[in-house]
Amino acid sequence: MVDFKVREQQLRARLEELSGRLHRIEDELEDKPDPNWEENATESELDEVLEGLGKSGAIEIDAIHAALARIKGGSYGICIHCGETISEARLDAVPTTASCRTCANAAARSKA
Repeated sequence: MVDFKVREQQLRARLEELSGRLHRIEDELEDKPDPNWEENATESELDEVLEGLGKSGAIEIDAIHAALARIKGGSYGICIHCGETISEARLDAVPTTASCRTCANAAARSKA
């Protein structure tokens, strides 16, 4: 049985970690560019990587907020598609998931 309080603590800890990381990324992106042209090219590539990390972090933050809302609403661990219980192993692997393995696989196949 999933311990919702423990899961909530894990999600909140991850949220705090991601929020800190996003703030550091934002700070790095706000730094003024180097006047050396060759360095600017390297910094531009680094900025693209940081922007990608920032976007993926923001997506994960949204997923964590949604999972926390499901915990609060009492629907965490229940598949939003079929209403079946999501396995504890799946929740351990993907704590923000809102879909059981069967529905997640079906959604992945339909996108392919």
